[in-house]
Amino acid sequence: MKFTKMHGIGNDYIYVNCFEEGIPADPAALSRRLSDRHFGIGSDGLILIRPTENGDAMMDLYNADGSRAMMCGNGIRCVGRYVYERGIAKKETLRIDTLSGVKTLRLDVANGTVQSIEVDMGEPVLEPASIPVLLPGERAVSVPVEMGDNVFSVACVSMGNPHCVLFVEDVDALDLEELGPRFEWNPLFPQGVNTEFIQPLPDGSLKMRVWERGSGETWACGTGACASVVAACLCGKAERQSVVHLRGGDLSIHWREEDGHVMMRGPAAFVFDGEIDLSE
Repeated sequence: MKFTKMHGIGNDYIYVNCFEEGIPADPAALSRRLSDRHFGIGSDGLILIRPTENGDAMMDLYNADGSRAMMCGNGIRCVGRYVYERGIAKKETLRIDTLSGVKTLRLDVANGTVQSIEVDMGEPVLEPASIPVLLPGERAVSVPVEMGDNVFSVACVSMGNPHCVLFVEDVDALDLEELGPRFEWNPLFPQGVNTEFIQPLPDGSLKMRVWERGSGETWACGTGACASVVAACLCGKAERQSVVHLRGGDLSIHWREEDGHVMMRGPAAFVFDGEIDLSE
């Protein structure tokens, strides 16, 4: 099976062109096998680029533990660059189907190479039952939540997948290996949750670390960056247009006032192409 390794500011996935390779029989098992960083190729998961009737291509995403994900902001930028540069759809405006709906991508292209991608991530979901999170009220914003011996003030947002955002004074001092799992499959979150730890900076930007559902700490999370800007705005800690600094790089996020859509802009990079014998 031929594959391509790509990353969006360090959020790395294995991409399979199912227009040419076909769809694997068991993508979940394949993702667990290939994502292993010691015995496999190594990645945060597997993304199948599939034909669809609802757009130019479909992004079908599996986390490193084999669980299927609805949406990935960094992954969809990589899909956009792959679809354009590998000739699946030679268009600077693409429609990519996902399990959370069709997303519109606008590509900045120079000399045939995609420089950056802006993704219309749609409107954030703030109603607790739709995120889902088992909290009362119309919005889960600045809500105290007990996790073990600690009480955290959280804001919950869905960007096609569930997010829990916490604001901290020093994000680098946190032990995410200890904190992250407390949130990931807590009963408060029926479908699990991605957890963003956010440090607001004096210049109005946000510094972020993330514990992703099914993958642990990753170098970046595009939907998490979007959710964090929305949460920061609702909590009075950022403007609608902000830069989010992640371990792998920066994303520009704009929560538009006119239509409520969240726009995400950032790069996507090829790492290498390869071929693996799945019979071994």
